[in-house]
Amino acid sequence: MKKAYLLMVITALVVGFFFFDLDRLLTLEGLKQGPAQLEAWRTDQPMVIGGAFLLLYVLVTALSLPGAAVMTLAAGALFGLLWGTIIVSFASTVGATLAFLISRYLLHDTVQKRFGDRLKPINEGIKKDGAFYLFTLRLVPVFPFFLINLLMGLTPIRALTFFWVSQVGMLAGTLVYVNAGTQLAQLDSLSGILSPSLLLSFALLGVFPLLAKKLLAVIKARRVYAGYQKPSHFDRNLIVIGAGAGGLVTAYIAAAVKAKVTLIEAHKMGGDCLNYGCVPSKALIKSAKLAHQMRQADHYGLEATSPHFSFRKVMARVHEVIRQVEPHDSIERYEGLGVEVIQGYARLVDPWTVEIKRNDGSVQQLTSRSIVLATGARPFIPPLPGIKEVGYVTSDTLWDEFAKLDEAPKRLVVLGGGPIGCELAQSFARLGSQVTQVEMAPRILIREDEEVSEFAKASLQGDGVAVLTNHKALRCEKQGGTKRLIMEYEGVEKIIEFDTLLCAVGRVARLQGYGLEELGIETNRTIVTNDYLETLYPNIYAAGDVAGPYQFTHTAAHQAWYAAVNALFSQFKRFKVDYRIIPWTTFIDPEVAQVGLNEQEAKKKGIAFEVTRYGLEDLDRAITDGAAHGFVKVLTEPGKDRILGVTIVGKHGGDLMAEFVLAMKHGLGLSKILGTIHAYPIWAEANKYAAGEWKRAHAPERVLIWLEKYHQWRRGNAKTSPADGPATKHSDASDRLG
Repeated sequence: MKKAYLLMVITALVVGFFFFDLDRLLTLEGLKQGPAQLEAWRTDQPMVIGGAFLLLYVLVTALSLPGAAVMTLAAGALFGLLWGTIIVSFASTVGATLAFLISRYLLHDTVQKRFGDRLKPINEGIKKDGAFYLFTLRLVPVFPFFLINLLMGLTPIRALTFFWVSQVGMLAGTLVYVNAGTQLAQLDSLSGILSPSLLLSFALLGVFPLLAKKLLAVIKARRVYAGYQKPSHFDRNLIVIGAGAGGLVTAYIAAAVKAKVTLIEAHKMGGDCLNYGCVPSKALIKSAKLAHQMRQADHYGLEATSPHFSFRKVMARVHEVIRQVEPHDSIERYEGLGVEVIQGYARLVDPWTVEIKRNDGSVQQLTSRSIVLATGARPFIPPLPGIKEVGYVTSDTLWDEFAKLDEAPKRLVVLGGGPIGCELAQSFARLGSQVTQVEMAPRILIREDEEVSEFAKASLQGDGVAVLTNHKALRCEKQGGTKRLIMEYEGVEKIIEFDTLLCAVGRVARLQGYGLEELGIETNRTIVTNDYLETLYPNIYAAGDVAGPYQFTHTAAHQAWYAAVNALFSQFKRFKVDYRIIPWTTFIDPEVAQVGLNEQEAKKKGIAFEVTRYGLEDLDRAITDGAAHGFVKVLTEPGKDRILGVTIVGKHGGDLMAEFVLAMKHGLGLSKILGTIHAYPIWAEANKYAAGEWKRAHAPERVLIWLEKYHQWRRGNAKTSPADGPATKHSDASDRLG
């Protein structure tokens, strides 16, 4: 209500300004017609006229009314260069700040809620370098100052910063205009005040703060490298430490552009994804899913059966799958691509030198112009008393440990309710283990919407997993041959007996042993980098799990492009990492896939949204596959089809998400998806039908009413004749509308 009153007052003042033709007074012609009268008033009452002039100038500027330039000239004519400059300088800054505050009060929250996602890069830039940008804009008169005032009010720049930067930045222009006003009689037009040479001078002044910023960055870099002797020449263009997804892609790109690159890996090529994560887990999930389908065969008109299998053979298949994928990440392949691969442990000696302790025992040092750290992450082991005594496995070690077993662990406790814990809990339950999943948080998959967590919980429980949320693990005990986990739930201790404990409570970056501490490279759970993946030293980069903020194979590969290009070509151009469109999938059954915002994130960030939902129980292909459960949920801007985020729960959810990822990446809305032909019957039709739900909810009702009347008129308002009959019902799927 207060905003409405303020808006009414501002509107009334602006309307009154033009209604009483005050705008004509604030023109060069109007100013020239009354200098004698103004001079007489100023001579009689200088303080009153000076104060009134200042207040009027503030009002004109605050309301973004035309005439500020003419008033600046008038200040020179009335008060001379010194006092005219002082009055205008303060009046213009106060008025601009009031306009800034009005814009912030009336529009900031609305604009940020509506366009917060798209404005995020601008907001971050303003927070970091807002004073530099504003100073540049103030010094270049080609930018309308009233527009700068209003637009800056929509950004997060501090009001005090806006005030003093405006005060300093507008001073040069104020001097020029006030000085011109002292020669008012000789002026023919406002455009004559600013000559091309003067405009160029202002432009150069405007560029100066940005050049100064660059110079400060160079000085800062020199200070960082102080105490180190930079090599006169380098052995390599690029050294990459770690051969996981991030390191492999970085080395691949460097070799592709003919750089001399060395890739160092102490253990297995392919990193966690190939050897412990994505590849083995998906192979296990496939075997577990097939066992589940055999038990559910009667659902497909077949005879249900209890699968008979050797757990040892299941695990042997997992290792066989790893062996089949290994050549993609092998030493031989990368050496064939032009990458030198060294197996050994790497440590930074100085910003350009890497010491390598090879696996064969030899030691060597290599210098490189740039270095990329892609050392990955490892499972986090919670500091539970007794955990070492009872023993445990992780998502890294279980593949070798379980390969020795003839049967799946009879009683398996999974610590952790994240994606890894959920995937493994469901898989081992389907392979015969009695699985208990323990999660300290109120629900599993805590990053997803609550309904998604509940859906996932129901799916796991349907496979026999005992899902215990709000249970805090306290300690482990071993009594005789019995292993026990003691937990706390609602203030009461509970006990679970188990045979095997699987820790899946998250992963932590590998930071130790690489010389980071000795070089002073900052770490905070991950290696601290800037937007270009640079560490403290501009020639040392980090990518993948060790850099964060995501721990996905595809984001590691995504970062690798930026790390490689920035490391090799930063002297020409640097690229900020783009995290706007990051999809991920949890491969439980049914799958949970997400990209962009979900509901809980949008609410937390204060971003306005609409929800469109399509249930898979209505999808023909889902029905034929016996998997008609789940949904597609799309968040869009209110009243628009621009996609803010998508969540898919259902079979092939990760594959279905690709269409939405492409649409969001290239700014395509739901209408484009709806207008795209999808083959029938495929799972991807769900995307089209979700878009159709949005279209139906935003149908132009008034237009449809008039169309109905138009068609009625075209029929001549005649009653339905027997010949018209009921419409024939078409069952052909090609006639269905999305």
